Amino acid sequence: MWGALFWGTLAASATLLGAIIALKFSIPKRIIGYIMALGAGALIGATTYELLEESLEISGFKEVAIGFLGGALLFTILDYFISHKGGGYQRKEADRKLVKDSKQQDDGKTSGMGIFIGSVMDTLPESAMIGLSLIGGESVSLALVVSVFISNIPEGLSSTVGLRQSGFSKKKIIVMWSLVVFFSALSALGGATLLESASNSIKAIVSCLAGGAIIAMLASTMMPQAYKEGGPTVGFVTSIGVFISLWLHYL
Repeated sequence: MWGALFWGTLAASATLLGAIIALKFSIPKRIIGYIMALGAGALIGATTYELLEESLEISGFKEVAIGFLGGALLFTILDYFISHKGGGYQRKEADRKLVKDSKQQDDGKTSGMGIFIGSVMDTLPESAMIGLSLIGGESVSLALVVSVFISNIPEGLSSTVGLRQSGFSKKKIIVMWSLVVFFSALSALGGATLLESASNSIKAIVSCLAGGAIIAMLASTMMPQAYKEGGPTVGFVTSIGVFISLWLHYL
């Protein structure tokens, strides 16, 4: 239990780290794009090697298909509604103009909450992945922790820019990201404890559910924004991320 809390908190703390960096420094958009691409590649590899592969070993293709495709569909539906509240594209967008008049400020607050909810929706499946890897007394997956940590840094960076441009104070932003870390730690704890006595089929479905949500999130948010900020070279950086995940998996 304590291991799940520790590793879940550690991985999610990268969002808070990214937020602090964004509040203190002006980071070139190209660098943010490269970090996004590296994190996206690492998560693609971790999902493939840690979740899908291991789920196939303990169950069957049917369970993997139900969980993986179900998770992707669920995230897509939720992301559709979040996007209409300003939290989909805008939570990854670091190039918005500051709102000035009172009506724009009200709209900005609504969009800011969408950014926050969307960011929580992104990080919870990642943390659950870490918790699921600890079921049965297994040691934590280094590939998962590193992959989630890398991907969470640009999440905190770019989303914080969006929150600032929506009119949120620095103090409120820090509190909000601290809540994200808290919820992520609970998600890791839930993944490690709630399913410990479940059957292998249920474990496989839930693991792949998180994996499907992660892949859908990468395709709809991180990868498009990484290309916009970093240009064509992000393809190579993403490949590096996948290779790092493979290396950590067999380390």
